[in-house]
Amino acid sequence: MRQILLSSYLGGVIEWYDFLLYGTAAALVFDKLFFPQMSSFAGTLASFATLAVGYLARPIGGLVFGHYGDRVGRKPVLMVSIVLMGLSSMLIGLLPGYADIGIAAPLLLVLLRLVQGFAVGGEWGGAALMAIEHAGPARRGLWGAFAQMGAPSGLLLSSLALAAFNTLPEAEFLSWGWRIPFLLSAVLIVLGYWIRRGMAESPVFARAQKSADTARRPAPVLETLRRQRRITLLAIGVGIGPFATNSILIAFLPAHAKDLGISRTVVLTGLISSCGVSLLTLPAYAALSDRIGRRPVSIAGALLLAANSFLLFPLVDSRSPALFVIAFVLSLSVFHAAMYGPMAALLAELFPTGTRYTGTSLGYQTAAVLGGSLAPLIATWLVHTGEGGRNTTGVAVFMAVTCAVSAWSVYRAGETRHHALDTAAEDGEQLS
Repeated sequence: MRQILLSSYLGGVIEWYDFLLYGTAAALVFDKLFFPQMSSFAGTLASFATLAVGYLARPIGGLVFGHYGDRVGRKPVLMVSIVLMGLSSMLIGLLPGYADIGIAAPLLLVLLRLVQGFAVGGEWGGAALMAIEHAGPARRGLWGAFAQMGAPSGLLLSSLALAAFNTLPEAEFLSWGWRIPFLLSAVLIVLGYWIRRGMAESPVFARAQKSADTARRPAPVLETLRRQRRITLLAIGVGIGPFATNSILIAFLPAHAKDLGISRTVVLTGLISSCGVSLLTLPAYAALSDRIGRRPVSIAGALLLAANSFLLFPLVDSRSPALFVIAFVLSLSVFHAAMYGPMAALLAELFPTGTRYTGTSLGYQTAAVLGGSLAPLIATWLVHTGEGGRNTTGVAVFMAVTCAVSAWSVYRAGETRHHALDTAAEDGEQLS
């Protein structure tokens, strides 16, 4: 069981190390390296646009990997996804800049970002399900949180890697310093692949395969869209708030802080501090959801984060390094974690075994597109609509609205912690 949990956790670490390293680099480096011919504002938008491209590939990856994960098994799909994720990140680290190869540089960056997003689309669903489907009914929230804990761990590693090279002179950091963290993905790939080779297939999936005639069943995606449309829509709504607010915090806020004159060191300190605290709060909230239910924990986190959005930007706009770190930790590690911690178990418990990989991946990754990919672009546009380019109230309202969408979706989905994973329930039967 330790091997299963380590595999689930490490998959999340690699996924978010690669993906969030890109988000941080997009905010701090890519505008200068790949879009130097643009203004600062246009270059930031272009960098975030490449971030969005990766998100757009995630649902496609979720459908492709989900199909094979529901038909062939969770384990073989996870071994492919981890290699694709790592290789695409390594190649980004080797990519020449605009000054070296011209327009080919941003075009290749977009292509590699698409591959990265495609691989990530299939990773989370399998990593989370392997832990949840091995867990007993009383521990699904906690064990599912191991996949969720990969997010702060991956961000922590990427932030530490960037911080280690942040002391370099600006020219050296832009030339080669930012590349090393991307190339270090090779270590994580080898470790993750080695661990997954020896792990057992999901027992819930194995039992379902024995009792079902998979040859006669429709493709999992068709079955999901035809028989579980309502569940899928609610799963998307559940993820909108966590993804939109997370993307604003880790991608938009560092760029906004840079415009305010807050140093890169302070930004990285905020990221690192919040990651450390999240490693404690995510499993705590998930374990609490095993005791009192997914719904009360998730809804409370969504409503508190919505209210906190209006406190976040005044603290950041004060330009105080201490207040920036406090605001970051409070938003990401205390309130956001309450939504994100129980989410893996909540989504898995909505879908039957035969379509669970497809359904959870489709819901999770579509929410990533609608929430995570567009949020930095929307926030950047909103903040520049005000006088002097400082309309942070609009960004706070946007964050609050996405949290409200998630709270409503969790409420409508009903309580899921008592659902039996072996029960191939249909749409109407699976919701409370």
